[in-house]
Amino acid sequence: MAQVVAFVDDLFFQSKLAETARHVGVELKFVSTGGAFLEEIARGNPRLAIVDLNARQGPVESIEQLRASGNSTPLVAFLSHVQVELAERARAAGAEQVMPRSKFTQNLATILAGAKS
Repeated sequence: MAQVVAFVDDLFFQSKLAETARHVGVELKFVSTGGAFLEEIARGNPRLAIVDLNARQGPVESIEQLRASGNSTPLVAFLSHVQVELAERARAAGAEQVMPRSKFTQNLATILAGAKS
C-alpha cells in the first residue's frame, strides 16, 4: 500500500516527487488518469492524495468523484499561480489544500513527511 497516491502525468515532475519521497522515506504511487487515481485510492487507502490540476485526464472531476464516494483521504492539489478559477473549482470539488506549484514544490518534503505520521 502506498502512503501517497499522486495523480501527476508530467514525467519531469514525477521524477522530482519520487526523489523527494525517497529522501523523506514515503512510499509513493503515480497514476496518470482519473480512473486510475480513483481505483488506487479505493484499493490502497493512502494517507495522502496529490493532484496536479493541470493533468490531462480530468483532475477536478476525479476529486469530485472521490468526495462523492464518501472518501475523505486528505488531498493536496497544485497548479499554476495564475489559474485562480481552476483553484476555486478544485476547492469546490473537495481539495482541502490548493496551492501554486512553486509553493507546493517548496513545501514538498514537509507535505510528504506528513503522510508518514
